[in-house]
Amino acid sequence: MSKQTTAHIVWHQTTIKKEERHRLHGHKSCVLWFTGLSGSGKSTLANAVDKRLYELGLHSYVLDGDNIRHGLNKGLGFSAEDRRENIRRIAEVAKLFVDAGVITLTAFISPYREDRGLARGLLEPGEFVEIYVRCPLEECERRDPKGLYQKARKGEIPEFTGISSPYEEPVAPEIVIDSAVMTVEEAADHVIHFLLDRGIRL
Repeated sequence: MSKQTTAHIVWHQTTIKKEERHRLHGHKSCVLWFTGLSGSGKSTLANAVDKRLYELGLHSYVLDGDNIRHGLNKGLGFSAEDRRENIRRIAEVAKLFVDAGVITLTAFISPYREDRGLARGLLEPGEFVEIYVRCPLEECERRDPKGLYQKARKGEIPEFTGISSPYEEPVAPEIVIDSAVMTVEEAADHVIHFLLDRGIRL
């Protein structure tokens, strides 16, 4: 979109504010940003946490990397530029979900620190929770649930994170989950306790 076009777009203020939606739901909203290598367990953990939140009566939703690429971002590839646009779009969507009062879980490799920083910068302080699902590359390759590492090693998938494309580890994430050591249940408990200690409930 050109600058000339955007110059004529004015943000329309909503009648119902985020804080009012918080009071309606009985809890605050935030983004739980799960990042890590393919096969580290991001999606599995995000869905386990989502289930726990549901059982606690909290409103939540999972935005999964593969699922988003089937629709909103299906025209994007895996070049550095497309990866950045992928994260930019999902960060904007996550921001809208937070404004709607929903605890939003995003499970994306999101390999670049700068892009994760951009996502954090869209939200108010305390609303972005970076969760690094740490797992050794060797273990991710051993799991290889989608057979992607095998294809990447054969050169069938170019620019694959961890093999032919870099992954920049988070410097100061709010939560680190060692998925090669912790069970999914233990990791989900850890995330839920973090949220409750932070006062997610009103």
